[in-house]
Amino acid sequence: MRLLFAGTPAAALPSLQALIDHPVHEVVGVLTRPDAPSGRGRSLTPSPVSALAREHGIEVFAPARPTDTEFLRVAGELGIDCCPVVAYGALLREPALSLPRYGWVNLHFSLLPAWRGAAPVQHAVLHGDEITGASTFLIGPGLDDGPVFGVLTERIRPRDTSGELLARLSEAGAGLLVATLDGIADGSLNPVAQPADGVSLAPKLTVADAQVCFDQPALAVDRRIRACTPAPGAWASMDGQRLKLGPVTPVGHRTGGDELLVPGVLEVSKTEVLIGTATAPVRLSEVQPPGKRPMAAADWARGARLKSGDRLG
Repeated sequence: MRLLFAGTPAAALPSLQALIDHPVHEVVGVLTRPDAPSGRGRSLTPSPVSALAREHGIEVFAPARPTDTEFLRVAGELGIDCCPVVAYGALLREPALSLPRYGWVNLHFSLLPAWRGAAPVQHAVLHGDEITGASTFLIGPGLDDGPVFGVLTERIRPRDTSGELLARLSEAGAGLLVATLDGIADGSLNPVAQPADGVSLAPKLTVADAQVCFDQPALAVDRRIRACTPAPGAWASMDGQRLKLGPVTPVGHRTGGDELLVPGVLEVSKTEVLIGTATAPVRLSEVQPPGKRPMAAADWARGARLKSGDRLG
């Protein structure tokens, strides 16, 4: 089949590369989001998908909207059979949906109908799911509610961050997407409607969502930080400034005694920094003060001259 691949971030790269390497399917174009400001200089930078496509000499389209008239005109001349989609980042509507013969086939990183929306991996970690996966489905006018072609499952490990889990799903999902397109091409695969029960939504996590409140149980604190790592990046305030937090480790005790720490209160030693929650303390691993590089929590505490009893959050 002649394919127009739609995707933007690094999570889409395994799928794009697998389709580029496919002996039968041909990627004749790539649809991605426009170049975005990046780095300290805020210079415009192509998306990871755009960069990979250009390395292979594939034509790249980056319209402000996929319904852009000029994009639809040029893409319509490519004779596109199907449009595989992986984390494109914009809503697809008519007349774009009618562009390919076999429609737009999305690789979504959840077991649909669970976690429909922009951040399925983050919400799976945040809510403590033990199993997640990926689904391929036919995009329609609704939010991730189209009929499903295929699924795969993946266990969520106890210390997974959303970034680590997404990396595994993006690699495994590439194989699922290729198999789905193969089945569509040879007529052996038909999509099945999603069940009406079990629907949950996964809206994008904002910077405000990533603020850590230490008056919650240690389990909730741990999950929120891992869900927001690496993006949007978990944080807590200290002295009116935002301190970025790496993953923490819940502990059943503290070095100075058996009583619990007050939520948000630090206990500092030469080798570790503990912080109180509504239940057991958690051990800070890595932090990033404003304007500085990430560093070990003990090094940060020593440099900032923190002492037990100081408060975070």
